[in-house]
Amino acid sequence: MQRTAGQTMLYCHDLTRVYREGPQDITVLDGLTLTVNAGERVAIVGSSGSGKTTLLNLLGGLDRPSRGEVRIAGESLLNLGEAALGRFRNRHIGFVYQFHHLLAEFTAVENAALPLIVRGQRKKVAEASAMKLLEKVGMASRADHKPGELSGGERQRVAIARALVTDPSLVLMDEPTGNLDQHTAAGILALMDELARTAACAFVIVTHDPALAAHQDRVMRLDEGKLSEQPRASTAS
Repeated sequence: MQRTAGQTMLYCHDLTRVYREGPQDITVLDGLTLTVNAGERVAIVGSSGSGKTTLLNLLGGLDRPSRGEVRIAGESLLNLGEAALGRFRNRHIGFVYQFHHLLAEFTAVENAALPLIVRGQRKKVAEASAMKLLEKVGMASRADHKPGELSGGERQRVAIARALVTDPSLVLMDEPTGNLDQHTAAGILALMDELARTAACAFVIVTHDPALAAHQDRVMRLDEGKLSEQPRASTAS
C-alpha cells in the first residue's frame, strides 16, 4: 500500500470496552479517541491492569468494542466480518506480542514468512522476504533454527520480523523490547525509525520502559479508562 507521511493510518473514536463480571459491569476503556498518522510512532504507558493490552486487541480487531469504532487505513473494522477481518489484518496490521507466539515446529525463517504464505505467496518468495527482515533484526544466522533452539530475545526478534514482513500500515507492539538486551533493543528501535521514515509505517507501542516511550513521537497515558497525552518528562509508568 502506498502511504504518505501525515496520512491517517489509525483513527478510533468513542472506543469503549465493558466486561461483565458477575452482577457488575467493569468499564476498562471509556470513550477513547486516538489518531495516528503514517510514519508516526506513539507509545502508550500506564499501570498494570489499566487496559493497555485490551486497547491493542481492539485496535487490531482481535476484540470488538462495546461502543465506538476503529478505522485503519480508512477502513472501519466494524464493517468487516470475521473472514474479511482476518484478510484485512494480514494486509494492514503487524502484531508484536509480549510473548512471541512462534510455531514450535517451524524454523525462524518459516515463522517470519508465515503471514506472506497465508496471503498466498509462494514459499520460496515469502522466505526471501522474511530473510531480509531477519537480517535487519540480526537473526539471519539463526534462520534455520526452531524456536526451542533460540533464546527468549532471539525468539522476540523473529516475532518482530514476522510482524514487519507484510509491510503493514500499522504495527501494534506489546512490550516489544522487554526480552532484549540493550544493544539489540537499540537495533530494533533503529529499524522502527527506518520503517517510519522510509515506508511511512505507523506504530503503537505499549510499554513500561520510560526510555522506549521517550524515543517515540508521542507518549499517551492510559488511566482509569481514559487516554491523555503526556509531556516528555512524564513517561514513567
